[in-house]
Amino acid sequence: MPPETIDAPPYAEMGLSEHEYSTIKSQLNREPTYTELGMFAVLWSEHCSYKSSKKVLKLFSNYKKSVEGEGLENAGVVDIGDSIGIAFKVESHNHPSAVEPCEGAATGVGGIIRDILTMGARPIASLNSLRFGDISKNAEDKRLFDGVVQGIGGYGNCIGVPTVAGEVFFHERYSGNPLVNAMCIGSLELDKIATATAQGIGNPVLYLGSATGRDGIHGATFASEVLDEDSDAKRPNVQIGDPFAGKLLIEATLEALETGAIIGIQDMGAAGLTCSTCEMSGKGGVGMDIDLILVPVRDQTMSAYEIMLSESQERMLAVTENGRENEVLDIFKKWGLPAVVIGVVTGDDLVTIRHRGKVEAVVPAELITDGCPMLDLKGEKPENVDKAARFSINGIPPPADFGDAVSKLLSSPSIASKRWVFEQYDHTVQTQTALKPGLGDAAVIALRGTKKGIATKIDGNSRWTYADPFSGGQLAVAEAVRNVACTGARPAAATDCLNFGDPNLPHVYWQFQESVRGIADACEALRIPVLSGNVSFYNETEVGEVLPTPTIGVVGVLDNAENALRSHFPHGHGFIYLLYGNDIHAPQDGLGASEYMRAIHGLDEGAPQKPNLFTEKALIEVMVNAAADKLVDCAHDTSEGGLAVALAEMCFEKTVGCNVIIDAQEHYQKHILEPILNGNSSLSQAVIHSLLDAERQLDPWTFSHRMDARLFGEMPGRILVGIGMDKLMDGAAGKLATLAAKHGLNMHCLGTFDRSMPNLTISTPSSQVMSASVEALRTDYEEAIPALMAR
Repeated sequence: MPPETIDAPPYAEMGLSEHEYSTIKSQLNREPTYTELGMFAVLWSEHCSYKSSKKVLKLFSNYKKSVEGEGLENAGVVDIGDSIGIAFKVESHNHPSAVEPCEGAATGVGGIIRDILTMGARPIASLNSLRFGDISKNAEDKRLFDGVVQGIGGYGNCIGVPTVAGEVFFHERYSGNPLVNAMCIGSLELDKIATATAQGIGNPVLYLGSATGRDGIHGATFASEVLDEDSDAKRPNVQIGDPFAGKLLIEATLEALETGAIIGIQDMGAAGLTCSTCEMSGKGGVGMDIDLILVPVRDQTMSAYEIMLSESQERMLAVTENGRENEVLDIFKKWGLPAVVIGVVTGDDLVTIRHRGKVEAVVPAELITDGCPMLDLKGEKPENVDKAARFSINGIPPPADFGDAVSKLLSSPSIASKRWVFEQYDHTVQTQTALKPGLGDAAVIALRGTKKGIATKIDGNSRWTYADPFSGGQLAVAEAVRNVACTGARPAAATDCLNFGDPNLPHVYWQFQESVRGIADACEALRIPVLSGNVSFYNETEVGEVLPTPTIGVVGVLDNAENALRSHFPHGHGFIYLLYGNDIHAPQDGLGASEYMRAIHGLDEGAPQKPNLFTEKALIEVMVNAAADKLVDCAHDTSEGGLAVALAEMCFEKTVGCNVIIDAQEHYQKHILEPILNGNSSLSQAVIHSLLDAERQLDPWTFSHRMDARLFGEMPGRILVGIGMDKLMDGAAGKLATLAAKHGLNMHCLGTFDRSMPNLTISTPSSQVMSASVEALRTDYEEAIPALMAR
């Protein structure tokens, strides 16, 4: 019999437009039931349907190479050789974290872990990219920051997946609307990838995991709305996580998948049981008949509508071979988790929902998953982009005290040490973390059963993207790739999380379009496929939208995890070299939209330096080979804060000082190189010539006459490396220079590092620019965020 209908469906309250509601009625040829309306509302929300972004995201399809790609399954998988696959994805949990920061962030971590799990992969690492308002001025933003970090640590530490890398950025445009992007990585055997497809008429449908409650109802719809003064009342839309149940779910799911009894499996994430039943049916071209009276619930008075839309955590839906369901049920019961058959796969395209003997919904799977009307939105270039391009640094005076400027930059919350954050995370559980937070430009995970290592990092700079969205998208890719390459890993693939305001605003949609174009352009040039991702719109409050914030997660492969490079100088002495391209003289100074402009001059002005993607590709090749051949001891990219900040960061870990000369090579040879050579008679003539040959390169200082640009300009396409004396005596500098030249790069010696030096000193041939105690600078760097949080 047909389901019962209602006379006046409140479609607008559920987030559906009048056109969408009319489409539903037309396609069903009747009025929808209340439960059906709720099901359509969540799956046709922006969060689930991508109705505003899908046409733009097609740009990525040109550059995607994967075993299972974005939009096909829960995450992307990349083949790293030896029959090993790496599954990875990033997702946003912004709105829930704004309303309930601890639970919002915690369930964001749990959700992305389950996305990886349902691919048949064991989650091995977690990352995050976080954005907050100004915690030095706003107590509410400080509360959100504290709560989000607690949530990530509390869930991640208990579920047994190490949190190994991330980034944190602060700006008043995120006040009241934090961005919480969670990323997870898992490993699997390539011939054991699980799918989220329902198949086989008559096969049983299993509910696996925690009982269903009323938390998270319409969570997907909530994530598709602008935050306003009523958002606090939507706390029930925020899911509640149980990391201990999450840990049990990981082990039970992986064990159940090993039986081979499971045909398809999907996490009940956004839109809960509605999403898993409809999407699995749609992918398989089948239907399902579900009886909700069989679903484990926390409250027996829950309605069909509530059960179908609940986003309670730690739940899975699976289809097994008929007659083998007990193999799976017994495993879950062994792990102490609810597991029950709630329905069957049918031969039609209909998802039928029954409850207490009554048909509550009958919806075509294809219609509800693929039938949402797409929006044809238009973009319009905002005025700030041309204004940023016209900005001239000429009217901005350099700092009176460069040492003080370095100190201020190092204590700026966006640059300062994030130790206060990552010390709340367990980054060594599973005992595979080969390069921990703070020790490298990317984290490195050593894979068991092989020498291979996975390097991973997530990056983005919203000031750059606000000033120039296309270049900002390119730069986000370039920086994430460069950070991975600095460990010696070859970048293999990327995932993206695209955080923007209301797409119905033309300037926001233009920012989104241009950012995606930039990301796609950079990924094509660097041959980095985008395998998975997420779009988060409506990130705005009554005071305006957040800065456009695309974040890029990258994974790379090390043939030997033991060769991973750290980002700090070793406990000894040696030379500091800069690797860079032939475009270093480009007519920009790197100060536009920089942290220097904001922290020292209080300005968000200017445009970022556009990247040279040929240089970025060459840097990858040089770093991969240099690490494999053990030519360098450490490597660090120069990004936020520029050269001076990067040098300081390299000094901190081992309390090593350095002496840098900002000038052409002749001065370096006379005042630095020759005294060292004269004091080391054991060096062979071949080594001496290799050191001299390494200096016959393009002068890296021609891009600007300004000292603040040279020290603080955020120029892409540059990597600092340190080479200790033991490697220098083996001719490493000359070999590196030859390698760099082979790939069209230059190499220039900036000076020396030495454990006996107490200071970071930067000079010109005629005067000292700055000299500051490494200990004092490290104190500024390490204590900035703890001091703000202790207020």
